[in-house]
Amino acid sequence: MTEILREVAEARARCTAIRGDGLSLGFVPTMGALHAGHVSLIERARHDNDRVAVSIFVNPTQYDDPADLERYPRPFTADLAACEAAGVDLVLAPSYEGLYSDGYRYRVTESPCSGELEGAHRAGHFDGVLTVVLKLLNIVRADRAYFGEKDWQQLRLVSDMAAAFFLNTKIVACPTVREADGLAMSSRNALLTPEERVLAPTFHRVLAGGGAVEGMRRRLEAAGFGVDYVERRGNRVLAAVRLGKVRLIDNVAV
Repeated sequence: MTEILREVAEARARCTAIRGDGLSLGFVPTMGALHAGHVSLIERARHDNDRVAVSIFVNPTQYDDPADLERYPRPFTADLAACEAAGVDLVLAPSYEGLYSDGYRYRVTESPCSGELEGAHRAGHFDGVLTVVLKLLNIVRADRAYFGEKDWQQLRLVSDMAAAFFLNTKIVACPTVREADGLAMSSRNALLTPEERVLAPTFHRVLAGGGAVEGMRRRLEAAGFGVDYVERRGNRVLAAVRLGKVRLIDNVAV
């Protein structure tokens, strides 16, 4: 049965006890609104470790738009059921006050990578992401933590942070999980109108179609997307678009 932990001290004690018993611990940090993509991370963690912990915390410090934070879905009961079905041992569901007893006075700031792509369009976003992830990794102290490749920039920053601060937790990258029509699974997809949901898979089709990034931008704009960026980084093309009030991100290997 999945154990729910709401206090930071309690969570640290339970995770320490698991490791003290000689068991390996895998960790999947989430903001809830779990979908098949999250479940795939949990299944990988279940395969690799003796025990699995999942955090459910909608992190306000990574939002620059209060309305966007307010819109984020919070189906906590359904999330717990999904964790139970996936064999999760511990669910960490801390309060803001529990995680940010300092009032967010102390934070992790990276430069220059966090100021481009997503960071260029969401002021302070990665300060909030890296800070909360570091807090959670220090609470759980898992052997491995699992992150999806859909959030490619976030994955790279978290991996680099773990190395920079000599964290013992290994950051494990997991492939993007997609709907049958190619749309990358995201909690934000539920906010799309029926008409926007029909158009949304065009995003991935354009990226997967290849060619110059300037051509991809033109095709996306012609299809009706607002385009924040389409840029190549190494062997990846990363992009962010807007459909109505919903912002979608994706990336493809070149």
